[in-house]
Amino acid sequence: MIRRMANNRSFTKVNHARIKAVERSFGPGARPLCKAGRVLVGEGRLLKRSRGGNQPKAFFLFNDVLVYGTVVASCQWHKNRRIVRLGETLCVFDSPPMENHWLIRTPRKSFYVAAGSPEEKRAWMERIVECRERLLQGAATRQHSSTFQPYAPTWIPDHVSTMCMRCPNKFSFIQRRHHCRNCGFLVCAACSQQQAVLPNIHRREPQRVCELCHTSLLKGQERTERMGDSRGGGPGIASNEFENRTKMQKSSATHL
Repeated sequence: MIRRMANNRSFTKVNHARIKAVERSFGPGARPLCKAGRVLVGEGRLLKRSRGGNQPKAFFLFNDVLVYGTVVASCQWHKNRRIVRLGETLCVFDSPPMENHWLIRTPRKSFYVAAGSPEEKRAWMERIVECRERLLQGAATRQHSSTFQPYAPTWIPDHVSTMCMRCPNKFSFIQRRHHCRNCGFLVCAACSQQQAVLPNIHRREPQRVCELCHTSLLKGQERTERMGDSRGGGPGIASNEFENRTKMQKSSATHL
């Protein structure tokens, strides 16, 4: 269950010791979490929804970031640490259809998490929103927030559909499910043979996308190119990169 760890924003000795303990739980190779003004607000165990089902994760809420990782070694050690910056990208939505679930959306990744009870879910959501709103009150954070990035799509869980969401093909042992990296829909191999470089994914290599998204992305690139021509310039670097990588990687899309 999430626990209140600090009632003020001062960087006290006790707070420093708690943050160092979180650091050590991720092993010696992890980057430091301690920094001036950072406060550990709460911590707890949540279930993170993935393609393989709900997986237990350790979550640590600070006044400026949300840190989570895989639980190992009798819940005392963690691995695969991930950091979500609250003020710049985090957006939290309630999800009534799934009990005790809610959605966390960021430009790089969007995912569902689940608490053990409605009370715990409400506590997490209220604390996250509170920390984010306080952070956004700072002048420096408002400046960063002005450059908004689109949120990463939320992948539709595998069990939601037995057939492709772009055509009538039914999924089977041979007809595998795939996810479009742009819209998050479940699609078959035939409907996801295209690839594209997506701006909200930190890896710059082309990603699997469905036919509809690929067409939409191409139209967007064409509009950008026309705008460049109208200003007296040629196609931008991003446009060339998109077209070149799409052509080079199109043939290997089915191997993802």
